[in-house]
Amino acid sequence: MPKDDSSKTSIKDPIRVGELQAGEVDEADQIMRLAFGTFLGAPNPAEFMGDREFMRPRVRAAHVKAFAARDGGRLVGTNLVTRWGSFGFFGPLTVLPEYWDRGVAQLLLESTMKVFDGWGVRHSGLFTFAQSAKHVGLYQKFGYWPQHLTAILTRMPQAGMVDLGLLSQRKKAEREEAIAGCAQLTNRISKGLDLRAEVSAVMAQGIGDVLLLEQRGKVDGFAVCMTGAGSEGGEKVCYVKFGAVRGGPGAAERFDRLVDGCEGFAAERGAVVEAGVNLARGEAFCQLRGRGYRVTTQGVAMQRPHVEGFNRPHCWVMDDWR
Repeated sequence: MPKDDSSKTSIKDPIRVGELQAGEVDEADQIMRLAFGTFLGAPNPAEFMGDREFMRPRVRAAHVKAFAARDGGRLVGTNLVTRWGSFGFFGPLTVLPEYWDRGVAQLLLESTMKVFDGWGVRHSGLFTFAQSAKHVGLYQKFGYWPQHLTAILTRMPQAGMVDLGLLSQRKKAEREEAIAGCAQLTNRISKGLDLRAEVSAVMAQGIGDVLLLEQRGKVDGFAVCMTGAGSEGGEKVCYVKFGAVRGGPGAAERFDRLVDGCEGFAAERGAVVEAGVNLARGEAFCQLRGRGYRVTTQGVAMQRPHVEGFNRPHCWVMDDWR
């Protein structure tokens, strides 16, 4: 972040935080790209992430609340707050570089904590830069504790992988039954964990699909895969926003089949598979590494309160909280 305070824009009025308006989404997207691109030293920060969309699809989703920080009438920062049932996470939280170190992020976080408290989530989390004492220290002020690293892994899939059922191919009644089965599975992983709203948003916006691993008519695993124009993966990446299989005996084989399905889905679209795994879930991480996935980046998962949640051993889950 900039060290020379003389280059920063003076704040005209007290920064105020409110809901992000529909007409501000494009500007919010640019702020996000510029902030991350600048921090990470991208050669052209404004083009950071290419055609991947982390802002627009989330703002349109019913389970996401979007906050905006404004200096007078100028948008200077945003934060997105996502609810997966009893668990919530926030991000991307971004601020215009010229407003760094002005307390804007703290104001956005104050509003974020009120939302989590109002939702009554059991715990909440975030993904941040492990190397940044500034970021980690800020979130600690709000009760978040740094835990295990979360690795982002990628692999170019091979054609001919196992095809799994797709939610998009189900009739309405069958689709509703499958979505309910996904919720039952995640509730067994962590009480109240519920991806139904996430699944509904992906299907309604046409920004991916949900892969279903089933046995005897019951959901044994599923993966929310985002890819294509306007999605969080973009045209070249099949982003596994969330994937999980039933634990217990045979979990490793089920996980392998789910990953096979993700690779087959990605291969048909000419995309690279990208998935996040917290390193507390050692078995899942090692299984992906054994398949040839490589770590492209990593961050630290922070949670409030300081609990394991579903970042624990023998938990066969793929996700990240970017």
